[in-house]
Amino acid sequence: MSTSTSRHDAAPPGGLPEEVQVAVRAARDKKAIDLVVLDLRPIAGFADYFVICSGQNARQVQAIADAVEGTLKAAHVRPAHVEGYGRAEWVLLDYFDFIVHVFGRERREFYALERLWGSAQRVDLAPDLAPRA
Repeated sequence: MSTSTSRHDAAPPGGLPEEVQVAVRAARDKKAIDLVVLDLRPIAGFADYFVICSGQNARQVQAIADAVEGTLKAAHVRPAHVEGYGRAEWVLLDYFDFIVHVFGRERREFYALERLWGSAQRVDLAPDLAPRA
């Protein structure tokens, strides 16, 4: 008997790896907009989680990416690949087990990763990880 979950069911935040929690906090601390974590484990083999957020302009996109990368680097976690930093429309930080996507608003709407990966579960962020109001 198989158990299936709908994309509306949320994965528990307690199961998030510490590195993903650090990335979420760093993005939140730079006032990232529409912060979402998708659990890809049941549907993808290349990464376990997507952390997706937006900045209001190129400077904020770069600041969010810098904060995530710097905070994780302080914890001795370095990205395998960084892409898009110079243009700051969509910065991708690939940490193998999770990928951080920092978008400008227009690019986020255009690529719509949440819709593209619609079968992935959204992770309910614990209060200390949830975006600030």
